[in-house]
Formats: sequence, structure tokens, C-alpha cells
Amino acid sequence: MKIDIGISDTHRQAITQGLSHLLADTYTLYMTTHNFHWNVTGPMFNSLHGMFMLQYTELWNAVDPIAERIRSLGHPAPGSYAQFAKLSSLPDAPALPPKALQMVAILAQGHEAVARTARGLYEVVEQAKDEPSADLLTQRIAVHEQTAWMLRSLLEE
Repeated sequence: MKIDIGISDTHRQAITQGLSHLLADTYTLYMTTHNFHWNVTGPMFNSLHGMFMLQYTELWNAVDPIAERIRSLGHPAPGSYAQFAKLSSLPDAPALPPKALQMVAILAQGHEAVARTARGLYEVVEQAKDEPSADLLTQRIAVHEQTAWMLRSLLEE
């Protein structure tokens, strides 16, 4: 059935591509954060273990709205590790767990990267007058910028 929601096919395709990158970045950051939650050690274990749990839970809750927005625009959402690896701008988690503060730095960089991915999609979303996607992006940018700030604050001497 033809989709007629007031957004052109060209814009829907471009927005879907951007949201697919955002979904892949979000899922990759989720997996890295969950990995660090399991593997953090050292004097900051308790506080970082708990903080990472809050962060991976927030990321886990974010993937569904992104994927469902892609579906609302009439395209399939990527959902395999292979697809996410191709689409994500983030590296995979290190094979060996780094030290706690290196984990914090990696996650701060990851949140900044996801914010950049979301922000990079904003122009086409505005051109298409796609308010639901704009709202989603605004929320995701705010979360990732705030989380990056909090993580960077832990690295201050």
C-alpha cells in the first residue's frame, strides 16, 4: 500500500537511512555500556557499575522508538549485528575490558558520537517537516549530551 503521510518518498528514504545509523549507534553503545557494567573493576566499581546499569537501561529503552519510527516511515528497521556493524559510527567494545576510567572515556566519546549522528539528521528532518522524527532526535541529543558531560566530569582531576 502506498504511504501518504505528507513526507515525500525521497525524504522518507533519507530520514530512514539516518535513523538506521542512529539505531546502530545506539545499539552499539548499549552493548558496550552493558559490557562495561559487567566488567568494571577497581575502587569505583560500585558507583560505575550502578551508573552503567542506568545508562544501558536508558539506551535499551531508546532503540525501540527509533526502530518504530523507521517502520512508521515505511521501511524495515535494521536488526542484525552485521547490519549494525556496517551502519554504526562507533567501534565495537574492546575485546579485553579496559581500566575503569578508560571505560568512562570510551563511553563519553560514544555518547558524543551518537549525539553527532542524531544532529546530522536534523536538516533533512526539518526540510521534510517530520515533527515526530525531530522530536525523537531532540530527545536523543539531549540525553547523549548530558550523559557525555557527566562521564567527562568523572575524568576531571
